[in-house]
Amino acid sequence: MNVKFSLKYLPVSLLVVFLSAAGAWAQGGAAPAGSAPEKVAALDVRGAIVATAEGKEAGIELQSKFAPKQTDLQNLQKQIEDLQGRIQNGAATLSDEEKASLQRQADLYSHELQRGQDDLQEQATAAQQDIFDRIGRKMLDVVDRYARENGIAVVLDSSAQGGTILYRADQVDITPDIVRLYDAAYPVKPAASATPPPIHSATTPKPATPQQ
Repeated sequence: MNVKFSLKYLPVSLLVVFLSAAGAWAQGGAAPAGSAPEKVAALDVRGAIVATAEGKEAGIELQSKFAPKQTDLQNLQKQIEDLQGRIQNGAATLSDEEKASLQRQADLYSHELQRGQDDLQEQATAAQQDIFDRIGRKMLDVVDRYARENGIAVVLDSSAQGGTILYRADQVDITPDIVRLYDAAYPVKPAASATPPPIHSATTPKPATPQQ
């Protein structure tokens, strides 16, 4: 089992319309004379956070943090499979008492595995939430500056679950620009971000539950 970024629990503030640039200008920004921002842009918030150098670095740290627990659960899964194999292979030679004893042990390990999976899922989700909250808050500032400088009135999250964006032209997608500007504003140490593993925007998978 590999713990990966789960973007399902992104802070709610990032899953709605980001801002109204007109309102930002009214609070002290500088809109072009005689004009008001009219552009609408789309941003893949999940993809942007994951694509930043800071997001990649956080992914490496997350993998390292939970690797020992993952290994423990994988070893426990192997013990369960070994016990199930002993029961199946000894169907004709083991006594009923021996079979029952092996099955009880397998069941005990299965319950322990399930508890471990649930605990790891909970810890990973909390850690991921912290990461996305930290990066997301700073990304809002980047988006705000970008929108004001480019006359954008509204930025929509094209990755939001249950969203209503039916079509998005490439010309309105500002995701690459936001990632580039974020990395420039919040650089990470080169050594820490070297050769990062691929980060996926899928929900953290759980190990397969062993068959009883």
